[in-house]
Amino acid sequence: MDFLIVTGMSGSGKSRAVDALEDIGFYCVDNMPPKLISKVAEICLAGNSQINRVAVVTDMRGGDLFYGLFEELDEMKDKGLEYKLLFLDASDAELIRRYKETRRRHPLLGLVKGGIGEAVRNERVLLRPARERADYIIDTTHLSANELKQRMNNIFLDNIRNSMLINVMSFGFKYGVPAEVDLVFDVRCLPNPFYVDELKPKTGLDAEVRQYVMESEASRQLLDKLKDLVSFLIPLYQKEGKSQLMIGMGCTGGKHRSVTFAELMYQYLAEQNHNVRVVHRDISK
Repeated sequence: MDFLIVTGMSGSGKSRAVDALEDIGFYCVDNMPPKLISKVAEICLAGNSQINRVAVVTDMRGGDLFYGLFEELDEMKDKGLEYKLLFLDASDAELIRRYKETRRRHPLLGLVKGGIGEAVRNERVLLRPARERADYIIDTTHLSANELKQRMNNIFLDNIRNSMLINVMSFGFKYGVPAEVDLVFDVRCLPNPFYVDELKPKTGLDAEVRQYVMESEASRQLLDKLKDLVSFLIPLYQKEGKSQLMIGMGCTGGKHRSVTFAELMYQYLAEQNHNVRVVHRDISK
């Protein structure tokens, strides 16, 4: 039985995330008061339910009822009810932009002084404990609807109690560091194909770019050291019960060096039989 609790910032894409969960077989219940979550979990986890994958969404739309979430999570833990917590997030600027475009009303608007910006900032403070307790964090700032669906599939298509999922993500520092990454490695110190005319329009998925980057002795040494470090850290994260590990490889624009290193790290971890995925956030920008 998979029991998933979904929460996160208003406007971060929870509705689209739920759509993706339904597509892969989850029975989803939206806008559930926290006090009912353990009751639903008890019914579903009793063993006589015909539903084997459940996702419930709870967030600030519930008003004052939402503040009971953390007590409810502690109670579920005390009762031995197994669950995973997914937190959807996005940058403040992106959330404000989305609300202005859709003209929807933020649930805290009117309860705090100021406009939408102040509502978003207050909600982030209120939800910080939930984010800190989350098993999975997805930052949707730079994700299209299809990209979010793919990310959901990568994490939840299989049984969520399976081995820890490792995501290796390439990104460009000029577009910001992904909020959900656990480990960030900066490869801007390596030779940059951007300044080679015939390589500039290509990406780290092209053999010519990868060869150029890895011709450097420093690149090869760095990759070996990163492999050793990641191999050392993975068992420690697993021992702590972490469900997802996000490794970020960053260069300036997210197209050449970071993509090269993300692909090579992905290949290495796949060869070690880890449950690993690779994502190139900024490769098309």
